[in-house]
Amino acid sequence: MNRKICGNVIIIVIINILVKDEILFIKLYIIFSLTKQVVMPAVEVDVAFGLGRLNLTNSEVRSRVSKTLDVVGMFEYLQRPVKALSGAQKKRVAITGALAEACKLLLLDELTTFLDERNQGDLSDISGEVTSLWVIHRLEELEYVDDAVYMEDGRVITHSDAVSISKFIKAKQSSYIDRINS
Repeated sequence: MNRKICGNVIIIVIINILVKDEILFIKLYIIFSLTKQVVMPAVEVDVAFGLGRLNLTNSEVRSRVSKTLDVVGMFEYLQRPVKALSGAQKKRVAITGALAEACKLLLLDELTTFLDERNQGDLSDISGEVTSLWVIHRLEELEYVDDAVYMEDGRVITHSDAVSISKFIKAKQSSYIDRINS
């Protein structure tokens, strides 16, 4: 299964688990290639980009942009050219755009890929009160989540808290290593 399709399947399965039989009508943002989703020349313009379709006044747009940039620790970059930002800063800007639009659910594909530990922790904190679903592949990223789903071949194997999932994965890894070494 190609990775893009697999990611979509994971997201659909996770949402199905979390919502069960309820009908889901929420503002949903899928952020999959964070550094490539920043497309405008300056930070302020990029964050404001999606707000253009919401019929807000210029004052409301400026207020939302300023507020969300402040929340994610990027207010001082308001006028900065996007090309001058680091990868972690571009990821923050991409998420800020969704937060400015008052999204209710963020779907994040490999949020912390290629980031150092400090930036991993910083990015995990910026979603604030917004529910975030992450697609992750690194065990150490579990420390940032409340709940986790472990999947193999597109199927849910287990759904539990992060500590239990971490133990489950470590046991699977150990079993696999034992089989290889015997």
